[in-house]
Amino acid sequence: MDTPHSDLEAIRQILADLTARVYRIERRLQMDSATVETPAVDQLRQAPPAETASIPMQAETQVPRVARDDSFVRKDRVARDNSVTPARAAHSAPTPYAVRAQPDSDLESRIGSHWLNRIGIAALLIGISYFLKFAFDNNWIGPAGRVTIGLLAGIAMVAWSERFRTKGYQAFSYSLKAVGIGAMYLSLWAAFQVYGLIPNSVAFVMMLTVTAATTAMAWAQDAQILAAFALIGGFSTPILLSTGQNREIALFTYVAILDLATLVLVAFKPWRRLLIMSYAGTLLLYIGWYSSFYTRSQLNPTLAFATLFFAIFAIAPLITLQPEREPPLFASMPAVVAFVNAGVYFLQAYAMIQEVDKTYMAWFALALAAVYVVLSRQVHNRTSAPGASERLHFLHLALAIGFITIAIPIRLDAHWITIGWFVEAGVLLWVANRLQSDFLNIFALGALALGVVRLLLIDNFYTTQLIFNLRMATYAVAVAVLGAVAWYASRREDDSARAVAAVAVVALNVLALIALTREVADYYSRQMTAVRPAQPMPAQSMPAQPMQSATAYYYTDLRRIDIERDFTYSALWMAYGAMLMVIGFLRRSAFVRWQALILIAATVVKVFVYDVSQLDRGYRIVSFIVLGVLLLAISFVYQRDWLQLSARSAARHKIESDAGV
Repeated sequence: MDTPHSDLEAIRQILADLTARVYRIERRLQMDSATVETPAVDQLRQAPPAETASIPMQAETQVPRVARDDSFVRKDRVARDNSVTPARAAHSAPTPYAVRAQPDSDLESRIGSHWLNRIGIAALLIGISYFLKFAFDNNWIGPAGRVTIGLLAGIAMVAWSERFRTKGYQAFSYSLKAVGIGAMYLSLWAAFQVYGLIPNSVAFVMMLTVTAATTAMAWAQDAQILAAFALIGGFSTPILLSTGQNREIALFTYVAILDLATLVLVAFKPWRRLLIMSYAGTLLLYIGWYSSFYTRSQLNPTLAFATLFFAIFAIAPLITLQPEREPPLFASMPAVVAFVNAGVYFLQAYAMIQEVDKTYMAWFALALAAVYVVLSRQVHNRTSAPGASERLHFLHLALAIGFITIAIPIRLDAHWITIGWFVEAGVLLWVANRLQSDFLNIFALGALALGVVRLLLIDNFYTTQLIFNLRMATYAVAVAVLGAVAWYASRREDDSARAVAAVAVVALNVLALIALTREVADYYSRQMTAVRPAQPMPAQSMPAQPMQSATAYYYTDLRRIDIERDFTYSALWMAYGAMLMVIGFLRRSAFVRWQALILIAATVVKVFVYDVSQLDRGYRIVSFIVLGVLLLAISFVYQRDWLQLSARSAARHKIESDAGV
């Protein structure tokens, strides 16, 4: 029986060595170090052969077959039943401490490798700056020496950072480069602005050299963060070297060069964040110059540069490379730049052109709309990045529609704005149905909603002719567009289209009824104006008796016109309700018939509650008779069941009952 015991001892030793190696590897990689403990390994090495040692089932199969020994079998069974070492138990049931070990380790690593690094660099720079200030205050170092020290320190720090980059400490290397590049910019600024050691042109060339060198490093090392450093320095150069003079051509030419360089970078490198930085820098410099120096005499060059900046950032989203596995927030950057660029450029042009000629601004908005239609076609034809291309396509199309919508109120006035929006909605609706585009349908409904809101709440018409006037023409255009919406939507089978069709039909009838009611109100308002005396005589120059007679006659006429107007309201609503009921019967549309019933019910309430107390006897009699005849006629049609509504209802109930069975 010595052979089995020796084999078991060898297996135990191998397991102990393997466990120790795994433990050391896990400690080195900082992975779940809390789940494996040293006492478990020592216990495994020092355990007696038969009592506490554990043998995996796979190892047991490798032992050579020997003669059966009952005592060994019993001990082996006990060993197998208890064969869960502390190490295996830790792996099989990890503790909460083990689960938290990895995040804590990551946080610790980030604090140690990144934040302490940055704080240390800041502390070092502060200490050096205090020393240099002390030296400068005591005139130990002159102005030229100070600038030279700053430049040499910056260059040395950039060169020193390369040593850390080659060893794999990239974050630390980029931090040192940021400090070195910043030191060079500040030294050149001090040489020009503080000490006057070099002229403006020399300082500009030297700063431009620093920017170009940083860009070259970014390209060579494929480091987006270095390109960001270069952009920050490049856009800071005009601020650092500002003399307070108006140098529009030089400033915006330099900014355009920076923007074109950014365009080249994002075209060949997936560095989309540079696009946001470049646009922000361009916008800040433009706003700063515009608020300080712009005059109307500078319209042409300023608008030309604004157009150049707009063109650069309008093209940029079309040619940027998309990084792999890019987060959704960063993936939307090109669309954000395109949207903001369009809005800012329009506002820039509006601020300059509006004070010259309003008509030019309307044509400018239409030209922008045409540009975005072309851009939407170009994006739509792209095959790369289909998801981003689709977003840009719809965004450009939306911007085109938006500029058309804006051009209408800029060029037109009063009710013509409303008519323009209705016409735009009709055109968009026709194009949307030709292209089968729900996206364009949404904008068509938006333009229609703008027109309806303006028509009901803002437009104020003065009419002198009944029916044939601009107000009825505007309402007729609105009703026609709503009818087109209902017709196009009724041809579709989806539920949302049916809902849109129903809303359009209701809105159509409401607008038509409002238009006719306002015509009635204006007609009788003109009648009341006609009976008023144009210039009433003073009370002291008119005898008392004639004055009382004239006043009584005047109020009598007003009362008569008031009664006629109220009666006309009731007659109009009853006639419109009857017309809807006839249409509902002819087209076999329960939806239209329900609208007729609601309008007739409102008319019944008005006749029984208001007209019975306000109208004269003759008008009261006519109102009730006409209403009674109308209601009896509708009731007779329903009772004759010409539409076979009862048969349809019985068939429907039968189908429902059969389905329930």
